[in-house]
Amino acid sequence: MKQLTLKEKAERFIINWVFLMLVWLMFTKTFFWQEVVVGAVTTMLISLASVPLFTCCTIKIFSPVRIFWIFYYFWVFLAALIMANFDVARRVLTPSLPINPGIVKFKTKLKTPFAKMVLANSITLTPGTLSVDIIGDTFYIHWIDVKTTDPDKAFKDIAEPFEKVLLKIF
Repeated sequence: MKQLTLKEKAERFIINWVFLMLVWLMFTKTFFWQEVVVGAVTTMLISLASVPLFTCCTIKIFSPVRIFWIFYYFWVFLAALIMANFDVARRVLTPSLPINPGIVKFKTKLKTPFAKMVLANSITLTPGTLSVDIIGDTFYIHWIDVKTTDPDKAFKDIAEPFEKVLLKIF
């Protein structure tokens, strides 16, 4: 396992601490100084303990451009989620609609394991698709209605909108 530099450890700590503090504030829904102090100390201790485990990104993730793309990704995912829910609901309510389940594969341009994990989770959270495996840069996806076995067309139908934005974030 690669030995982390002090700079990498500090970046991971800061990212984790900011994220956990935001989660703390969302759950407590208060800005009383006592709760903010307890939250800051608690999240700091958790962040210190998890520095070797936290591998998502560097401090560059806080650049304004990347923050914009993170928010944009939320909307891309939400649109795909709504459309997929309607598609699956239509198939459930109309049993005569044909389904063609199967596993398709495609390659991704994403390089980091974290970015691939975000893509895989986005695919899995979208009804009708399930990430089965990732081997290198190849994704294996179970699809409720396989429209094509061509990897390029399957990628376009399943993952392209997600990957376009993830490439800008990661």
